[in-house]
Amino acid sequence: MAEHHPYGQQHYQHHHQQHQQQPLSHQVVKAVTAATAGGSLLVLSGLTLAGTVIALTIATPVLVIFSPVLVPAVITVGLLIIGFLASGGFGVAAVTVLSWIYRYVTGKHPPGADQLDQARMKLASKAREMKDRAEQFGQQHLTSQS
Repeated sequence: MAEHHPYGQQHYQHHHQQHQQQPLSHQVVKAVTAATAGGSLLVLSGLTLAGTVIALTIATPVLVIFSPVLVPAVITVGLLIIGFLASGGFGVAAVTVLSWIYRYVTGKHPPGADQLDQARMKLASKAREMKDRAEQFGQQHLTSQS
């Protein structure tokens, strides 16, 4: 594919020539820098692993000794956090609903007011329809018994 794109081939050749034209000292400095950075990161990851193993070795007996206290404490703290979050969520929902109702009652036309009005009209028409049917049924039932 590179043969079909002369620009790509020229760019590659130009880059390759630049790489070869760099003095040997620059190439050595780049290699040493890369090796130093890579080695430092490798040593750091090894130290982190060793620290984690040491911390786990020290913490395991402590956790085993205190687990009868820690497990219920963690459960209690978790339930408290869940309770406070739920309470705050319900409070925000209540304030939002009360704000929406206030805007609806004062005529500020909040989002969804049209749908609420349509539902209210449908419900009112169905209620009138059922009232009329009940009256008709009551009249038919009374006239048939007389």
